[in-house]
This record gives sequence, C-alpha cells and structure tokens, in this order.
Amino acid sequence: MTQASLELPHRSNSGKTALEVSVQAARLAGGIIKERFNSIKEINFKGVKDIVTDVDLAAEKAILGLLKEEFPDFGVLAEESEPLETASPFTWVVDPLDGTRNYAAGVPHFCTVVALSYGDTPVVGVTYDPMRDEMFTAEQGKGAFLNGDKLEISENTEVKQALLCCDLGYVDEKAGLALDLIRSLWPDIISIRLMGSSALGVAYAAANRVDLYFHHSLSPWDIASGHVLIQEAGGIIVDKQGQPANLRTPSVIASNPQLVSDFLKRTNGHPWRSA
Repeated sequence: MTQASLELPHRSNSGKTALEVSVQAARLAGGIIKERFNSIKEINFKGVKDIVTDVDLAAEKAILGLLKEEFPDFGVLAEESEPLETASPFTWVVDPLDGTRNYAAGVPHFCTVVALSYGDTPVVGVTYDPMRDEMFTAEQGKGAFLNGDKLEISENTEVKQALLCCDLGYVDEKAGLALDLIRSLWPDIISIRLMGSSALGVAYAAANRVDLYFHHSLSPWDIASGHVLIQEAGGIIVDKQGQPANLRTPSVIASNPQLVSDFLKRTNGHPWRSA
C-alpha cells in the first residue's frame, strides 16, 4: 500500500475517526498537564539531563486508556511505556508531555503529541499546547490546521532571510556540533530559537512561526505528528543527509523544499551533517 493510496482506518468503537480520537486524547492529557502546572511534581531522571515527572506518567496513562478503548487492535509506541506490537499495520505514537524540562521549571512551553503511523509513515498528527489552547492537526491528504485555520509553511527560500529553530537534546557531542553549526551561519540568518520542545518547534515551522526547524537526535514520539503537519502544510522533512525522513529517522530538517535545499547547501561539509 503506497502513501498515496493509503486508506485510514474506519470509525473507532464509539464511531469517531482516528483524527477525532487523537484530538480527544490530546485534550484529555492537556487538561491533566495544565491543572498540575503550578503544583509540586515528582521528578525522576531517565538520564543525566533527561527527566520524567509524575504528570508525564498520568497524562500518558489517560491517553493510552482512551486509544486502546477506541482502537484496541492498533499498536502503541509511547515515550513512557513499553511498546505494544499487534498484527495491525497502524501504531499510535504518543508523547504525553514534550518539553518536560520546561514544564518542571515552570516555563509554559510544552505540548502533547498523539499521532497515528502506518508502518513508519505517520498519517495523522496532533500537537496540542494546553497553556495556549492551540491544537495543531493534520491528516494525510487533508491539510494541516491550527484551531481549524489552514496552515501554510514559510515561503522564505534563503537561509540568510530565515528565522531558524532547533533544540539541543541529550546527546552532548551532537548538541555541541549544532551550536558550532549555528555559529558558522551567524550572522547571515535573521535569528535562532531554542525552545525546549521539538514537537512544538516543528509545529511552529508548519505554522510559519519559524522558517526552518532542525534537530540531530529525536525519538519517534518527538517527531511523529510533525511529519504530517509539515507535509500537509506544503513542506518537506528530510534527515541530515537530505534523504526523506520517516518515523524512525532521528535527524530532521523541516521547511519548504527551497529553504531546505539552501540549508543543505550552506551546511555542506559541516561536522553536524556527518556526525
């Protein structure tokens, strides 16, 4: 089954579409996250710099409970749970709280990701910012939207005219190379944004709030919804070598084709591209 001919699953157990269920799940988690924003949180370390809170876990439990009830045959790939593989080619991809470091520090810039992937191709994507009540949604072949308004990617075609966005992640060596890359481009760009939520960064690229987003090391749940948002907003998403990215591709560069091409040209030979 090719991407062009893909038919999304029929209605859920309660008669909803996959996109409707995704939005419902994101709002459910967003309510939990927003309610707990100013409360004391239990914080644990998954790595030296990678943390998880009890709110992440509560939000993911709520999401997965709803998804499994509505589409019990689908697989699940979620940040805080063991993968669930089924006979279905469809898999839910979930990040209950992308931007946990921001959340724990009281910085109101984070989101919930609920996406549906056919194999390694995301076909439905929802990124929800509960603090601003901004719901980014996209479905393959049906466009990308923010609270119902259609999204169109940036029309800037040159890096020197672009507002770039990236995040450093948790791989110190590669993060250092990303900083070196930014320094190599400066001052021949408009500016740079490091926001602390890769999923929102990609959504902002789809919404033309930033011109291009790049990252060197993402997990599937960080980027799943972004794939659909970018493509349905008229853009492309590739890896550091310029090859088409998919759910399992850790590195991403996302914007319109012309700006991606100029970014690749401007950064050709830089260690960030080959590390």
